[in-house]
Amino acid sequence: MIHHQPDKLIKGVAYHGNRILRHVETDMRDIVNNHFNLVVHMFSHTDWDRHRRIMKEIIQITEGHGLDVWVDNWGLGGPPGDKSHFLAYYPDSHQVYSDGSVDPVRACLNSPDFRKFTKEWIDVVLDIGGKSIFWDEPHLAAKSMENGKPKVFTCACSRCKSLFRDKYGKDMPEQFDEQVEEFRIWSVVDYFREVTEYSKKKEMENIVCVMLGGSYGINLDSIEQICGLDTLENIGSDPYWLGQKDVHPYDFVYEKTKLNLDVCKKHNKDHNIWIQGYATPPGREEEIIWATDAAYDAGARKILVWGYRGSESNDYRATFPDMAWNAIGEGMRRITDRHNDEIRRKRLELLKQK
Repeated sequence: MIHHQPDKLIKGVAYHGNRILRHVETDMRDIVNNHFNLVVHMFSHTDWDRHRRIMKEIIQITEGHGLDVWVDNWGLGGPPGDKSHFLAYYPDSHQVYSDGSVDPVRACLNSPDFRKFTKEWIDVVLDIGGKSIFWDEPHLAAKSMENGKPKVFTCACSRCKSLFRDKYGKDMPEQFDEQVEEFRIWSVVDYFREVTEYSKKKEMENIVCVMLGGSYGINLDSIEQICGLDTLENIGSDPYWLGQKDVHPYDFVYEKTKLNLDVCKKHNKDHNIWIQGYATPPGREEEIIWATDAAYDAGARKILVWGYRGSESNDYRATFPDMAWNAIGEGMRRITDRHNDEIRRKRLELLKQK
């Protein structure tokens, strides 16, 4: 397990879309030159099947450049990330909506087969050299929203309905209510309880990032419960401002970061805060710098960006990846300089007191 220096500023970037080793070498040097010290590598089901040995080498290359590594469970159970290939093998493990329709790409978190599959994935992550697992935005799905609550929701498969009946002594209602909301939170938390206990026994670090929102089965109550799991060391969120109405990126990121840090402090957990470096419209690249400053000003010291070069290898990339990457690197440089200046001032004050 990685133990960071208490005053170390962690600056990470998500990296995926490339499995060619000579390009990995060049990209890792570029990442170092832009003031990062951590890389989040995706390890999807496709990577497991087709790139297992390559991913082991990618982790070795990354660490060989002095960068720490988090391994992301990208698309293992469906979005965000890839569609879940697991469901091709276990078709009875789909999430099912309250109207009876089946979600084609998301796995039910209460499926014993999916939990077993997740543990097998953990074994492979350990085998390829992973020490820290980044559990990426776990959530349940919703088709439609009304007043911030889902109208049609998952998971209402026969398995979840049976568990609901056992817990509440009645059938799961088709309409969303407080008990359904409670059950959805319980499903997310119980999944993490089981799989993180497994990885913790293997001395791996567990980090999670959650999306706040009723449609995801995630709210402040669920974050409180997730923080209650002693197998999770680090709880984070991604205050992405693009698409939000009438917000300034600095204000939005600052306020959401403070909220995240307050919950983490209450439960004595570490944190991770993500800056949006993808889907950046032309002319708005400097907002990445403002957002990075905001996260740092709010107290975050583990700040990460999605993703490398403005997520250039994805359809959701920044319009001008070079411009976005320049802003991302400048944001990291600024907080690096500020952090080093703060440490120097603190040490100087201590020396003056002697």
